[in-house]
Amino acid sequence: MLKSIPIMILLNTLILLLSCNGRSGSGMKGDAGIAFKDSIMEFGELEFSGNGDCKFVFTNTGTTPLLVTHVRSTCGCTIPEWSEEPVNSRDTGTIYVSYDTHRIGPFRKSIYVYSNAKNGTKQLYISGEVLRPEIAQRQ
Repeated sequence: MLKSIPIMILLNTLILLLSCNGRSGSGMKGDAGIAFKDSIMEFGELEFSGNGDCKFVFTNTGTTPLLVTHVRSTCGCTIPEWSEEPVNSRDTGTIYVSYDTHRIGPFRKSIYVYSNAKNGTKQLYISGEVLRPEIAQRQ
């Protein structure tokens, strides 16, 4: 009898593992898709302290609601904002990105978008050059 207990535990564990389907408890994982209209934003030359804001528009190409769970930039000078509301199938959403234009010189930054999309993490890019401020004329 004692020899059969480890076998029973092993069998129950196997049954439990095989019955899992890998989906999250929300039932939203797996069928959502994300496609961006543009994944690169080229600012060109920006004035010092100018407008470094842009937006990336995406579409849910899947059949279940898309949930953007996190957006991360490679630098603290690039701040992303996004809605935590699910995006229904064929609807669009927006990720707003703001670059700190108080940093002089060329830049190329990456933004990583994490979601429940079946096509995985997406990478976005912003680039440009912040020009030196002009010296104010003395009056």
